[in-house]
Amino acid sequence: MSDLPTPQDATETALFSECWDAVLSYADLCTSGALTAHQLATEAFTLGMREVRAAGTLPARGTGRRAGRLPMIAELLTAVRTTAAGWEADGQGHRLDPELRLWLNSEQAARYTGPPLRRPVALRGLRDMQEADASLLWLAEVEALPLPVVARRLGLDPATVAEELDQVRSLFRDRCHRAHLDTPLDPHCRSYARLLDAVTRSPAAETPGDLSRHLATCVRCAEAAACLRLHGGGLPAALAGGIVGWGGLAYLERRRRATEVRLGAGGLPAADGADPKEPAARARVLRNGLLAAAVLLSALALGVSMMPFDGTGDAGAAARDDRQPVADPAGPRTTARTPAASPSASAKRSASGSPTTTPSAPATKAEAGRKNPGPEPQGTSSATPGRAPSRTTAPAASCRVAYHLDSQWAVGFQATVTVTTDKALTGWQVAWNFRDGQQAGQMWDATVHQNGSRVTATAADYNRSVPAHGSLSFGFIASWQGENRPPSGFTLNGATCATG
Repeated sequence: MSDLPTPQDATETALFSECWDAVLSYADLCTSGALTAHQLATEAFTLGMREVRAAGTLPARGTGRRAGRLPMIAELLTAVRTTAAGWEADGQGHRLDPELRLWLNSEQAARYTGPPLRRPVALRGLRDMQEADASLLWLAEVEALPLPVVARRLGLDPATVAEELDQVRSLFRDRCHRAHLDTPLDPHCRSYARLLDAVTRSPAAETPGDLSRHLATCVRCAEAAACLRLHGGGLPAALAGGIVGWGGLAYLERRRRATEVRLGAGGLPAADGADPKEPAARARVLRNGLLAAAVLLSALALGVSMMPFDGTGDAGAAARDDRQPVADPAGPRTTARTPAASPSASAKRSASGSPTTTPSAPATKAEAGRKNPGPEPQGTSSATPGRAPSRTTAPAASCRVAYHLDSQWAVGFQATVTVTTDKALTGWQVAWNFRDGQQAGQMWDATVHQNGSRVTATAADYNRSVPAHGSLSFGFIASWQGENRPPSGFTLNGATCATG
């Protein structure tokens, strides 16, 4: 951080400490390497601080009540996006993530710098709030900090911060509702605006079928619905997507994981005077600990399945950064086993989930008389004397799919599909089967076609190319009734993909 501007006072020093990690985390998503990420973060941080100083709106800790600006972290994240756009315009786009470059040259990016009334509802709603209220909402919902830590950072009373957060959520909802009504809407959308407000106020309210069908085909109204519906856990995603833009959900996941790790390591102390044995605090820590354990166990299982067993390894894969938190770009590896391989090596392969080969004929006969011989080996072998055993291995999937349910309401839902591929693509189609009669409607970053339960998403013109070990992602809104289980049978260009 030696190239960063020098803090001018204690307030700026605290802000540097609180904001740098978030800026670097998002810059890392936007670039192709650690060094480039640090350069982008430094340039964006310097730009953001220069703008804040020039505007004279540096918040005073605990008393800042200015309107018209985003919270400091959110403001600096938009500076990362602005700096990345500048790199692209100046011919330095090769330093950025390829998917970000496509996004920067799309209509979606233009919404964040275009006419104010056409910008995302979440961006306008948050900017219309007092800065201290917006900071409370951002730190609690997007940065996922424990409320005692948020209270200490903002100078609030830890005993009342939860109640104040509920009030701020309602205030954000009202600002977003007003912003949605101020948006230049076509008559069809405007006819649903007040009904949308009424339906999203209560978790028990039923969504009429015509409104559900409209939300499945109108992106702007669906974005507004995500901001207006405070129940269901979709508010963090609505905030991150509306303010950060590209990579918002990936940033959100990174910040949640960072908070879980810090809690587990004791890096986020409770606020002064807080009772560490308070039941609510203990339950929160326990929940975060379980989430962290689940993440670690999943990473461990995935790492074991990727481990090479021929002693060579893949240095490039080991050095490659995990660009998408929800999926790993490398699929499971397979290695051929020679007859001289040791039993321990075979056991390791079975534990990792890699295909195994059938042992020789004498070993098969010896196992035949034993009860419960263990998992049946894959492949076939012949017991005919003088004939070498044949070995076959199941082909490894060259793609992995992560399906994420972003939000769900009475008769509709929004989901994101992320696919990682081992092979470079110049065009792609992702297909799957819905299990409960769901019907896909609006889709972004791809075009949708549905035949019965089979849905096919085809690449848009701007995201057809995907590098080897890269990822593609798209989202959609669909309707459901009765049950809404995750889809199955994912394929990429006709080849079966692993899920998880």
